[in-house]
Amino acid sequence: MIHVEDRPPLARRTTTRHARRLAIAGFAVLILVVCGWIPGVMGTAAAALLPWLGLVLLTLVITAAFLARRVILLLLLPVLFWLLVMAPAFPGLPAAATAETDLTIASQNVRAHSGSAAASATELARSDADVVALTELDGDSLTAASEVLAAAYPHSYTVGTVALWSRYPLANAEPLTLGLSWKRALRVEVQSPAGPVSVYVLHAASVRPGQQQDRDTMLHGIAEEVASDEATAIVVVGDFNAPSTDPSLGALRTEAEWVRPTDGTLGFTWPAALPLVRIDQVFVRGLEVVTSSTLRTGNSDHLATMTRVR
Repeated sequence: MIHVEDRPPLARRTTTRHARRLAIAGFAVLILVVCGWIPGVMGTAAAALLPWLGLVLLTLVITAAFLARRVILLLLLPVLFWLLVMAPAFPGLPAAATAETDLTIASQNVRAHSGSAAASATELARSDADVVALTELDGDSLTAASEVLAAAYPHSYTVGTVALWSRYPLANAEPLTLGLSWKRALRVEVQSPAGPVSVYVLHAASVRPGQQQDRDTMLHGIAEEVASDEATAIVVVGDFNAPSTDPSLGALRTEAEWVRPTDGTLGFTWPAALPLVRIDQVFVRGLEVVTSSTLRTGNSDHLATMTRVR
């Protein structure tokens, strides 16, 4: 066995150069991972990149195994930090289904002016969902979705660009402003056979350079609503415009359980053509998650979420 000290000077210099580059790359990834804890634009950007940083770290470790083994121990630090930050977004396990008491909730951003609402509504209805929540509805898409869903889902409630249809009666429906001057969220009580379930539907404000405060205000507002809700069973669904580990979701995570995908994936929902990040979220409180997955429907740029709870 030839030790590094026994190698020719050129080989040692090459190994040292590889080790230095791998160490620098590992440190850069560590900085990006740690940024995922910082509230604001930086935290949101880091949270969107976080799942893919795992692939970067894997590549660095494999490369180090071939070119500079001594760097592997150093790379363990960013790997451990990545696991720590990413852990809340890892997949979960499905539970045994019991059709008599389960409630299935579908949610999708149908993208305004895409002509996608009718197709999405048709396919979501075929999925046997008990509740269908749609966001980013314009006037035409709301009409189209209503025509498709009215027969199977006779109970509905609409607020601005968000709407909910249900097989079961609704009670105590109300619009929510969530700290803003316009309404893009709602709360209803679905009178399911197993008992009332308080359902929130949210379409958070978009995140653009220099424009994140409205989204953060809405996410903080929905957390406050859930915190003050005395219902024993709560579901929150919709387009949060926030990756799963976004610091802006921290307040809601303390009030409700983030629903892990149970199909073995990370549940990426956007963009639909090649999902890279999960920005359509589901939270529950007082309920057991049976299954949670995504579904490609219509021409929207978002996949739908399908969640069965008990």
